Amino acid sequence: MGVTKVGEARWLLLVFSLPAKRASQRVAIWRKMRRYGTLPLKSSGYVLPNLPANQERMEWLAAAIRGYKGQASVVQAQSFDDLPDDRLRRQFTEARTRDYQRLLHEVKKLGAISPERTTAGLNRIRRQFLDLQEIDFFGCPLHAKLDKALARAGESGATARGRGRRRKSREYTSRVWVTRPRPGIDRVSSAWLIRTFIDPKASFVFDADPSAHPGAIPFDMFCAEGFGHRGEDCTFETLCKHFGIPDERVRRIAEIIHDADLGDEKFARAEGQGLDKVLNGWAKQDLPDAEILRRGIDLIEGLYEGLA
Repeated sequence: MGVTKVGEARWLLLVFSLPAKRASQRVAIWRKMRRYGTLPLKSSGYVLPNLPANQERMEWLAAAIRGYKGQASVVQAQSFDDLPDDRLRRQFTEARTRDYQRLLHEVKKLGAISPERTTAGLNRIRRQFLDLQEIDFFGCPLHAKLDKALARAGESGATARGRGRRRKSREYTSRVWVTRPRPGIDRVSSAWLIRTFIDPKASFVFDADPSAHPGAIPFDMFCAEGFGHRGEDCTFETLCKHFGIPDERVRRIAEIIHDADLGDEKFARAEGQGLDKVLNGWAKQDLPDAEILRRGIDLIEGLYEGLA
Protein backbone atom coordinates (compact mmCIF):
# COMPACT_ATOMS: atom_id res chain seq x y z
CA MET A 1 0.00 0.00 0.00
CA GLY A 2 3.07 2.20 -0.01
CA VAL A 3 4.66 4.34 2.69
CA THR A 4 2.22 5.96 5.07
CA LYS A 5 3.20 9.15 6.85
CA VAL A 6 2.78 9.44 10.60
CA GLY A 7 -0.77 10.52 11.34
CA GLU A 8 -2.02 9.66 7.86
CA ALA A 9 -5.22 7.66 7.63
CA ARG A 10 -4.38 4.17 6.36
CA TRP A 11 -7.91 2.81 6.10
CA LEU A 12 -11.43 3.71 5.02
CA LEU A 13 -14.37 2.47 7.05
CA LEU A 14 -17.96 2.40 5.77
CA VAL A 15 -20.67 2.08 8.40
CA PHE A 16 -24.30 2.08 7.36
CA SER A 17 -27.81 0.98 8.12
CA LEU A 18 -30.79 0.36 5.84
CA PRO A 19 -34.47 -0.02 6.73
CA ALA A 20 -35.48 -3.68 7.06
CA LYS A 21 -37.89 -3.37 4.13
CA ARG A 22 -35.01 -2.47 1.81
CA ALA A 23 -33.90 -6.08 1.31
CA SER A 24 -33.24 -5.83 -2.43
CA GLN A 25 -31.24 -2.62 -1.99
CA ARG A 26 -29.23 -4.29 0.77
CA VAL A 27 -28.32 -7.11 -1.61
CA ALA A 28 -27.32 -4.59 -4.29
CA ILE A 29 -25.04 -2.75 -1.85
CA TRP A 30 -23.54 -6.03 -0.63
CA ARG A 31 -22.73 -7.09 -4.20
CA LYS A 32 -20.97 -3.81 -4.91
CA MET A 33 -18.96 -4.04 -1.67
CA ARG A 34 -17.92 -7.56 -2.61
CA ARG A 35 -16.88 -6.35 -6.09
CA TYR A 36 -14.83 -3.56 -4.52
CA GLY A 37 -13.02 -6.02 -2.23
CA THR A 38 -14.25 -4.61 1.07
CA LEU A 39 -13.42 -6.52 4.23
CA PRO A 40 -16.25 -6.89 6.78
CA LEU A 41 -15.32 -6.26 10.39
CA LYS A 42 -16.77 -8.51 13.10
CA SER A 43 -17.73 -5.47 15.14
CA SER A 44 -19.28 -3.27 12.47
CA GLY A 45 -18.54 -1.72 9.12
CA TYR A 46 -16.53 -2.52 6.00
CA VAL A 47 -12.88 -1.64 5.42
CA LEU A 48 -10.74 -0.78 2.40
CA PRO A 49 -7.20 0.61 2.15
CA ASN A 50 -7.22 4.39 1.92
CA LEU A 51 -6.60 4.84 -1.81
CA PRO A 52 -8.18 7.49 -4.09
CA ALA A 53 -10.16 4.90 -6.09
CA ASN A 54 -11.44 3.29 -2.88
CA GLN A 55 -12.40 6.67 -1.44
CA GLU A 56 -14.50 7.34 -4.53
CA ARG A 57 -16.15 3.93 -4.30
CA MET A 58 -16.92 4.31 -0.61
CA GLU A 59 -18.43 7.75 -1.14
CA TRP A 60 -20.52 6.42 -4.02
CA LEU A 61 -21.80 3.55 -1.84
CA ALA A 62 -22.64 5.96 0.98
CA ALA A 63 -24.57 8.19 -1.44
CA ALA A 64 -26.46 5.17 -2.79
CA ILE A 65 -27.35 4.02 0.73
CA ARG A 66 -28.66 7.47 1.63
CA GLY A 67 -30.67 7.39 -1.59
CA TYR A 68 -32.28 4.19 -0.30
CA LYS A 69 -33.40 6.09 2.83
CA GLY A 70 -30.58 4.62 4.90
CA GLN A 71 -27.75 6.17 6.89
CA ALA A 72 -24.07 5.92 5.97
CA SER A 73 -20.72 7.38 6.97
CA VAL A 74 -17.29 7.03 5.43
CA VAL A 75 -14.55 7.30 8.05
CA GLN A 76 -10.82 7.67 7.53
CA ALA A 77 -8.96 5.67 10.17
CA GLN A 78 -5.27 5.54 11.04
CA SER A 79 -5.62 2.22 12.86
CA PHE A 80 -8.00 -0.08 14.76
CA ASP A 81 -7.07 -0.82 18.37
CA ASP A 82 -8.26 -4.44 18.20
CA LEU A 83 -7.03 -5.18 14.67
CA PRO A 84 -3.36 -4.41 13.91
CA ASP A 85 -2.43 -3.34 10.39
CA ASP A 86 -0.50 -6.52 9.64
CA ARG A 87 -3.50 -8.65 10.57
CA LEU A 88 -5.79 -6.52 8.38
CA ARG A 89 -3.43 -6.87 5.44
CA ARG A 90 -3.29 -10.62 6.04
CA GLN A 91 -7.09 -10.83 6.01
CA PHE A 92 -7.25 -8.95 2.70
CA THR A 93 -4.66 -11.32 1.24
CA GLU A 94 -6.54 -14.37 2.55
CA ALA A 95 -9.73 -13.13 0.88
CA ARG A 96 -7.95 -12.70 -2.45
CA THR A 97 -6.29 -16.10 -1.99
CA ARG A 98 -9.73 -17.71 -1.86
CA ASP A 99 -10.74 -15.84 -5.02
CA TYR A 100 -7.59 -16.89 -6.90
CA GLN A 101 -7.96 -20.50 -5.72
CA ARG A 102 -11.50 -20.60 -7.07
CA LEU A 103 -10.33 -19.39 -10.48
CA LEU A 104 -7.39 -21.82 -10.48
CA HIS A 105 -9.85 -24.65 -9.88
CA GLU A 106 -11.97 -23.46 -12.80
CA VAL A 107 -8.93 -23.31 -15.09
CA LYS A 108 -8.09 -26.94 -14.24
CA LYS A 109 -11.62 -28.04 -15.14
CA LEU A 110 -11.45 -26.46 -18.61
CA GLY A 111 -9.31 -29.26 -20.07
CA ALA A 112 -12.25 -31.70 -20.08
CA ILE A 113 -14.58 -29.61 -22.27
CA SER A 114 -14.81 -28.68 -25.95
CA PRO A 115 -12.44 -26.08 -27.50
CA GLU A 116 -15.32 -23.65 -28.01
CA ARG A 117 -16.40 -23.84 -24.38
CA THR A 118 -12.74 -23.73 -23.30
CA THR A 119 -12.32 -20.42 -25.14
CA ALA A 120 -15.44 -18.96 -23.57
CA GLY A 121 -14.38 -20.23 -20.15
CA LEU A 122 -10.88 -18.78 -20.44
CA ASN A 123 -12.27 -15.42 -21.51
CA ARG A 124 -14.64 -15.40 -18.56
CA ILE A 125 -11.84 -16.31 -16.13
CA ARG A 126 -9.53 -13.69 -17.62
CA ARG A 127 -12.19 -11.04 -17.08
CA GLN A 128 -12.55 -12.10 -13.46
CA PHE A 129 -8.76 -12.19 -13.11
CA LEU A 130 -8.51 -8.58 -14.29
CA ASP A 131 -11.23 -7.56 -11.84
CA LEU A 132 -9.37 -9.34 -9.03
CA GLN A 133 -6.15 -7.51 -9.80
CA GLU A 134 -7.90 -4.21 -9.10
CA ILE A 135 -8.74 -5.30 -5.54
CA ASP A 136 -5.57 -7.29 -4.81
CA PHE A 137 -4.23 -4.47 -2.68
CA PHE A 138 -1.34 -6.32 -1.03
CA GLY A 139 0.02 -8.59 -3.76
CA CYS A 140 -1.40 -12.05 -3.11
CA PRO A 141 1.20 -14.73 -4.08
CA LEU A 142 -1.40 -16.71 -6.05
CA HIS A 143 -1.67 -13.86 -8.58
CA ALA A 144 1.43 -15.07 -10.44
CA LYS A 145 0.31 -18.71 -10.25
CA LEU A 146 -3.06 -17.95 -11.84
CA ASP A 147 -1.40 -15.78 -14.49
CA LYS A 148 0.85 -18.68 -15.50
CA ALA A 149 -2.03 -21.18 -15.42
CA LEU A 150 -4.06 -19.00 -17.78
CA ALA A 151 -1.11 -18.64 -20.13
CA ARG A 152 -0.59 -22.41 -20.21
CA ALA A 153 -4.28 -23.07 -20.77
CA GLY A 154 -4.33 -20.56 -23.61
CA GLU A 155 -1.28 -22.11 -25.27
CA SER A 156 -2.47 -25.72 -24.93
CA GLY A 157 -5.84 -24.93 -26.47
CA ALA A 158 -4.59 -22.58 -29.17
CA THR A 159 -4.44 -25.15 -31.97
CA ALA A 160 -7.91 -26.57 -31.29
CA ARG A 161 -9.38 -23.12 -30.86
CA GLY A 162 -7.73 -21.97 -34.06
CA ARG A 163 -9.36 -24.78 -36.01
CA GLY A 164 -12.71 -23.93 -34.44
CA ARG A 165 -12.35 -20.23 -35.23
CA ARG A 166 -11.42 -20.94 -38.84
CA ARG A 167 -14.56 -23.05 -39.23
CA LYS A 168 -16.63 -20.32 -37.62
CA SER A 169 -15.01 -17.66 -39.79
CA ARG A 170 -16.00 -19.55 -42.92
CA GLU A 171 -19.56 -19.92 -41.63
CA TYR A 172 -19.91 -16.20 -40.89
CA THR A 173 -18.17 -14.54 -43.83
CA SER A 174 -19.91 -12.03 -46.12
CA ARG A 175 -23.26 -12.76 -44.54
CA VAL A 176 -26.46 -10.74 -44.17
CA TRP A 177 -27.33 -10.00 -40.54
CA VAL A 178 -30.88 -9.05 -39.58
CA THR A 179 -32.07 -7.17 -36.52
CA ARG A 180 -35.06 -5.14 -35.38
CA PRO A 181 -35.73 -1.61 -36.68
CA ARG A 182 -34.62 1.49 -34.73
CA PRO A 183 -31.34 0.01 -33.42
CA GLY A 184 -30.43 0.79 -29.82
CA ILE A 185 -27.15 0.49 -28.00
CA ASP A 186 -26.96 -3.32 -27.86
CA ARG A 187 -27.76 -3.75 -31.56
CA VAL A 188 -25.49 -0.92 -32.70
CA SER A 189 -22.54 -2.15 -30.64
CA SER A 190 -23.18 -5.73 -31.77
CA ALA A 191 -23.11 -4.59 -35.41
CA TRP A 192 -19.78 -2.85 -34.74
CA LEU A 193 -18.44 -6.05 -33.14
CA ILE A 194 -19.64 -8.18 -36.07
CA ARG A 195 -18.04 -5.95 -38.69
CA THR A 196 -14.82 -5.37 -36.74
CA PHE A 197 -14.05 -8.85 -35.37
CA ILE A 198 -16.36 -11.42 -37.01
CA ASP A 199 -17.51 -10.56 -40.54
CA PRO A 200 -15.79 -7.51 -42.08
CA LYS A 201 -18.03 -7.71 -45.16
CA ALA A 202 -21.26 -8.05 -43.19
CA SER A 203 -24.37 -6.28 -44.43
CA PHE A 204 -27.30 -5.40 -42.21
CA VAL A 205 -31.06 -5.36 -42.76
CA PHE A 206 -33.84 -4.33 -40.42
CA ASP A 207 -37.06 -6.28 -39.98
CA ALA A 208 -39.23 -7.40 -37.08
CA ASP A 209 -39.68 -10.75 -38.86
CA PRO A 210 -36.38 -12.58 -39.43
CA SER A 211 -38.14 -15.24 -41.53
CA ALA A 212 -38.62 -12.58 -44.22
CA HIS A 213 -34.87 -12.81 -44.88
CA PRO A 214 -33.96 -16.48 -45.46
CA GLY A 215 -30.30 -17.13 -44.88
CA ALA A 216 -29.78 -13.96 -42.82
CA ILE A 217 -28.35 -14.28 -39.32
CA PRO A 218 -30.64 -12.76 -36.66
CA PHE A 219 -29.13 -10.83 -33.77
CA ASP A 220 -30.85 -9.19 -30.81
CA MET A 221 -34.25 -10.40 -31.97
CA PHE A 222 -37.13 -12.11 -30.23
CA CYS A 223 -36.48 -15.54 -31.72
CA ALA A 224 -34.62 -18.69 -30.80
CA GLU A 225 -32.26 -18.50 -33.78
CA GLY A 226 -29.14 -16.42 -34.12
CA PHE A 227 -27.55 -14.39 -31.35
CA GLY A 228 -29.44 -12.59 -28.60
CA HIS A 229 -29.68 -12.31 -24.84
CA ARG A 230 -28.55 -15.51 -23.14
CA GLY A 231 -28.87 -15.88 -19.40
CA GLU A 232 -27.65 -12.63 -17.87
CA ASP A 233 -25.77 -11.59 -21.02
CA CYS A 234 -26.80 -8.96 -23.54
CA THR A 235 -26.34 -9.69 -27.26
CA PHE A 236 -22.92 -8.02 -27.37
CA GLU A 237 -21.69 -10.33 -24.58
CA THR A 238 -23.22 -13.37 -26.29
CA LEU A 239 -21.30 -12.61 -29.48
CA CYS A 240 -18.06 -12.03 -27.56
CA LYS A 241 -18.33 -15.37 -25.81
CA HIS A 242 -19.45 -17.36 -28.85
CA PHE A 243 -16.61 -16.12 -31.03
CA GLY A 244 -14.01 -16.06 -28.27
CA ILE A 245 -12.94 -12.45 -28.69
CA PRO A 246 -10.12 -11.86 -26.17
CA ASP A 247 -9.58 -8.14 -26.78
CA GLU A 248 -9.36 -6.29 -23.45
CA ARG A 249 -11.01 -3.12 -24.77
CA VAL A 250 -13.89 -5.22 -26.10
CA ARG A 251 -14.31 -6.69 -22.63
CA ARG A 252 -14.60 -3.21 -21.15
CA ILE A 253 -17.07 -2.16 -23.84
CA ALA A 254 -19.10 -5.30 -23.07
CA GLU A 255 -19.46 -4.13 -19.46
CA ILE A 256 -20.55 -0.67 -20.61
CA ILE A 257 -23.13 -2.07 -23.05
CA HIS A 258 -24.43 -4.57 -20.51
CA ASP A 259 -25.19 -1.91 -17.90
CA ALA A 260 -26.71 0.49 -20.44
CA ASP A 261 -28.88 -2.17 -22.06
CA LEU A 262 -29.98 -4.17 -19.00
CA GLY A 263 -29.82 -1.42 -16.40
CA ASP A 264 -28.81 -3.78 -13.58
CA GLU A 265 -25.57 -1.96 -12.66
CA LYS A 266 -23.76 -5.30 -12.73
CA PHE A 267 -20.45 -3.67 -13.63
CA ALA A 268 -21.12 -0.18 -12.21
CA ARG A 269 -20.44 1.31 -15.66
CA ALA A 270 -22.34 4.52 -16.30
CA GLU A 271 -20.62 5.51 -19.57
CA GLY A 272 -23.16 3.74 -21.77
CA GLN A 273 -26.06 5.89 -20.59
CA GLY A 274 -24.76 8.85 -22.59
CA LEU A 275 -24.25 6.70 -25.70
CA ASP A 276 -27.79 5.35 -25.35
CA LYS A 277 -29.23 8.87 -25.11
CA VAL A 278 -27.39 9.88 -28.29
CA LEU A 279 -28.83 6.90 -30.16
CA ASN A 280 -32.32 7.62 -28.84
CA GLY A 281 -31.93 11.24 -29.95
CA TRP A 282 -31.06 10.18 -33.47
CA ALA A 283 -34.06 7.85 -33.52
CA LYS A 284 -36.33 10.78 -32.59
CA GLN A 285 -34.96 12.72 -35.55
CA ASP A 286 -36.56 10.13 -37.85
CA LEU A 287 -33.22 9.14 -39.31
CA PRO A 288 -33.28 5.93 -41.38
CA ASP A 289 -32.27 2.76 -39.52
CA ALA A 290 -29.21 2.35 -41.72
CA GLU A 291 -28.04 5.89 -40.90
CA ILE A 292 -28.51 5.35 -37.16
CA LEU A 293 -26.49 2.16 -37.45
CA ARG A 294 -23.73 3.85 -39.45
CA ARG A 295 -23.43 6.69 -36.96
CA GLY A 296 -23.66 4.26 -34.06
CA ILE A 297 -20.86 2.09 -35.42
CA ASP A 298 -18.67 5.20 -35.68
CA LEU A 299 -19.63 6.07 -32.11
CA ILE A 300 -18.58 2.66 -30.76
CA GLU A 301 -15.38 2.77 -32.82
CA GLY A 302 -14.58 6.09 -31.16
CA LEU A 303 -15.22 4.53 -27.75
CA TYR A 304 -12.93 1.63 -28.63
CA GLU A 305 -10.12 3.97 -29.67
CA GLY A 306 -10.69 6.10 -26.59
CA LEU A 307 -10.11 3.09 -24.31
CA ALA A 308 -6.64 2.45 -25.74
